[in-house]
Amino acid sequence: MMKKIVLLLFVGLFALNLSAQEKKAKIEFKTETVDYGKVERGGDGVRVFEFTNTGNAPLIISKVSSSCGCTIPKKPKGPIMPGKTGVIEVKYDTKRPAGPIRKAITVISNAETPTKVIKIKGELIEPKVAIQ
Repeated sequence: MMKKIVLLLFVGLFALNLSAQEKKAKIEFKTETVDYGKVERGGDGVRVFEFTNTGNAPLIISKVSSSCGCTIPKKPKGPIMPGKTGVIEVKYDTKRPAGPIRKAITVISNAETPTKVIKIKGELIEPKVAIQ
């Protein structure tokens, strides 16, 4: 009788442990820094960060914010299912004065690591003037 009780307790605890394992989303970026290289003033300031949900639960990105108003990030609209990829679009204002580009974008989600910082870098240069 005692063996049956111990066995029943063991099986019950084992089953409880299995159901307690939480499903988590995981965000894995293809690259955490996008290098714009040299971009002419007034040129294309849009780049994308590609990521994959390597977890076992839907990934929901709740907020994406920039370190300054010159960079506008756009988050995905819906959840990213496990194994699927998504993108965060970042638009840098290329009408600013020429100089280095170094900006951080903070991504907040329900992932195992809820806050992730991704970066853009590059150099804004004056447009080449055609000599006539």
